[in-house]
Amino acid sequence: MNQDLFEQGLRTRREVLGAEYVDAALKNADDFNRDMQELVTQYCWGDIWNRPGLDRRTRSFLNLAMLTALNRPHEIKIHVRGAINNGLTKDEIKEVFLQTAIYCGVPAAIDSFRVAKEVFKEMGI
Repeated sequence: MNQDLFEQGLRTRREVLGAEYVDAALKNADDFNRDMQELVTQYCWGDIWNRPGLDRRTRSFLNLAMLTALNRPHEIKIHVRGAINNGLTKDEIKEVFLQTAIYCGVPAAIDSFRVAKEVFKEMGI
């Protein structure tokens, strides 16, 4: 493990997803999934999310679209919260999901809308 990238990733991951969520994920890691938590923190958050080519808002737009295409509601929930933290509005998130309805399928987009509503309610938005 590259400790510098891990630390950078941990900072970014906490800023985007929230320290409470990230710290719980790391605390609950065990012998089975600890390596995966370290990989995600170092590679996804330390290396890719910190690249200079795209800002965090753009990365959030992309993640919401790709996660809808893959129909990954658990990850959509996490990344809707991250998108809000990165400055996206409810209307922008709505537009992402409307766009994905055309290219990824209406059922996937409906699931994303459903998940996003839960997050908005939890966040008081």
